[in-house]
Formats: sequence, C-alpha cells, structure tokens
Amino acid sequence: MLPFRRGKAGARTSAACGRRTRACDARVTTLQQPITATNGDYILGAGDKLRITVFGEADLTGEYNIGGGGSIAFPLIGDIAARGRTPTEIQDTIRTRLGAGYIKDPRVAVEVLEYRTFYILGEVNKPGEYPYRTNLTLEQAVATAGGYTYRANRKRFAITHPNGAGQELRPTFKSSLGLQVQPGDTIRILERFF
Repeated sequence: MLPFRRGKAGARTSAACGRRTRACDARVTTLQQPITATNGDYILGAGDKLRITVFGEADLTGEYNIGGGGSIAFPLIGDIAARGRTPTEIQDTIRTRLGAGYIKDPRVAVEVLEYRTFYILGEVNKPGEYPYRTNLTLEQAVATAGGYTYRANRKRFAITHPNGAGQELRPTFKSSLGLQVQPGDTIRILERFF
C-alpha cells in the first residue's frame, strides 16, 4: 500500500504521486475499483457449500457440499456436475430434472453458503489456509495471515487461480491496491532483496 501524508488543508496525498493532482487521483481510483462477481456469476468448485431450497419440499431442501469430484449428490435425481458452473446453472439443472417426472413445476433456489478457502504463502507471519469472505482484497488477506514479515516485498507477489481445467498462473504483480482475491487462490508474497 502506498504511504500517505497530509497536504494543504489536511488533504491526503500519495508519496508516490507527490502533490495531489487529478491524474494521481484518477490512477488511484482506477486501481481501487474492486472486481466483484455476484452470487449468480460465481464459478463453483470443490469445497463450496450450497443451500438448495425446493419450495414446498422440505425433504429436498438442505445444505449440500460440492465433493472433490466436483459434483453434488441430490435426492431423486442423483449426481449433478457443479464444478465450473454458476449457482444459476445448477438451479436450472435441478429445476429441469425435478420437473421431468418428480415434481410438477418445481421452484428451486441455490445460494452459496461457504466459499472455498484461499491459501497465502511466503513472507507473511502466519502462512496457511484461510476462509474466504466476499470482496476480499489482497491487503485483507495479508492482514488475515498476520501481516508482512520484515523480509516481505510489499509490491511483488504472485497469485495462482484454479480454473475448471487446472490452474492458471496470474503474473507477478507490482501493485496490490484493491486487487480482489478469489476462492481457491494461492497467494505468494515474495521476498525483497536488500
């Protein structure tokens, strides 16, 4: 994070930008805009926990975990492939399969109860696995892991993001301002060289 100092009339100015200018404000604003996804756009994966509600059918309503194979075992209709799909797609699949001979005009709702964990390694005080929260930024993830060590390079890190086919390596970044962490990400805080 960039250090700030007080300028004229108490306005905060960035040390990297020097005095407060519109160009500096625009750059910081652009970097701080979070990249968010709504619950319907979220891509499911192994380890996510869902609440599936079938209205009027208490026996089918409940909490379901997506297993290591990427599927949900649902009563009456069997396994549903969930990895790489959105909650809305799962909802439509359940509605279609239940409507094909089990329930007349089923009404189904799917929501994510618990997201997959994220991992943080490298130059943090408590590296490990941590629960994901919506709109989690890199700075918040580092704080969750006990902060930076004295050897940490606060401007360089790498993030590995799992996708449906395996893993996608995001390049090493030089600025973390407002960067969103996703469930399942592995963050490596790099070491600085003296």
